[in-house]
Amino acid sequence: MPDDEIFAGRPAVDPEPIDVTPPPRGPGDDEPKPRRSRRAKILLGSLLAVGLVGAGLLGSVGWRVAQQKDATLETPARAAGLTLDESERARATADYLRSAFAARINLDRSVGAVYADPADSRRSILIFGGTTLLWSPERDLDDLFDVVADDSGAVTGLHEVAAGDLGGVMKCGTTSTGDGDLAVCGWADHGSVAIAMFPGRSPADAGSLLRDIRGAVQHRS
Repeated sequence: MPDDEIFAGRPAVDPEPIDVTPPPRGPGDDEPKPRRSRRAKILLGSLLAVGLVGAGLLGSVGWRVAQQKDATLETPARAAGLTLDESERARATADYLRSAFAARINLDRSVGAVYADPADSRRSILIFGGTTLLWSPERDLDDLFDVVADDSGAVTGLHEVAAGDLGGVMKCGTTSTGDGDLAVCGWADHGSVAIAMFPGRSPADAGSLLRDIRGAVQHRS
């Protein structure tokens, strides 16, 4: 049957109107929407900056470790105007402290020596230390000062001094003995740690002398 016959005689029906009125606005609708893309860019930039700083620090530490790790300590016949004391008494004293030190810190090689001052036999220098890869040089140096404290008494007035061209950290202080105050100085880097006792000298003089001694006894590959 033709379509016009099906719909013949039926009243025309108008389509319902479509409501296009916008919904009512809420109290916060007039506020500008946050620009999420801008925030994301700022956050990403901040994370990138932090990452670059961290990478720079790691690179700096890694370079320092690589530069310092392959160290050797020797006890030459002369160092900074002092003469190696090879007497039995000097060797026994050096070995005693060297062993106490090696028991506190794991070392690949340890050394100990007494250096006599030709100008004054009462101002002989006792030095002991060793070599290994040290990740926390300052902490290991502080452990070494504890060895001195166990043997002689607390090291007081401990303070950092200039380490010189070989770098690392160097500290000096004073310990009390039966013969009076004794200057104590030591250094540590990523490849070596050592400490020395300086009777008859001030911590300032001891620090200066230790820098010279270090230049004679420490070498790097």
